[in-house]
Amino acid sequence: MSTHAKRERLLLADLLEAAGPDAATLCEGWRTLDLAAHVVVRERRPDATGGALLQALKDRAERIQAEFTALPYDELLRMIRTGPSRMSPFALKQVDEAANTVEFFVHAEDVRRAQPDWTPRDLDPVFENVLWSRLEKGARLLGRKAPVGLVLRRPDGQTAVAHRGTPVVTVTGDPGELTLFLFGRQEAARVDLEGEKAAVERVRTARLGV
Repeated sequence: MSTHAKRERLLLADLLEAAGPDAATLCEGWRTLDLAAHVVVRERRPDATGGALLQALKDRAERIQAEFTALPYDELLRMIRTGPSRMSPFALKQVDEAANTVEFFVHAEDVRRAQPDWTPRDLDPVFENVLWSRLEKGARLLGRKAPVGLVLRRPDGQTAVAHRGTPVVTVTGDPGELTLFLFGRQEAARVDLEGEKAAVERVRTARLGV
């Protein structure tokens, strides 16, 4: 049986292929080519991942990203579809599920929702519960930069606290939409925000996510 991560991986590759290398994405400043290179670098060049967290490694990370961006687009798509080498931790099913399910879901939506004719994607209840479980575990990390208190709420009333503080803004939506919101795609996420008007506006423009 295919894992969620594998399904999202193949969907992302298909979306990137259909869009071509020069299409817009929700990742600021990135074309689809840049996004494809990022996905490959993340899996195949772990020595470059520290650049996102440590300023001292930023130049190295940018250089490696540029090297992969220079590769033929078809080759990048092939590497996404086939995944990392057998020696990579990402090759383990458990690691793949833990590290890539949400990553590939978000990036697939980065491609889909940057297009003018995009339509909402229906997610099956099992996958929605998987996304919600990840949100519950990672909400504090992803919401740590929120300028006000931030609470996530599913339509069924389940909640998760992303940031403690006052005033409080409550974001209501399906797990996939809440995931996109908390990963910094606020404008593209179909959610409802409740709270003081000024606080809501601050959350809409906050730099959420990792």
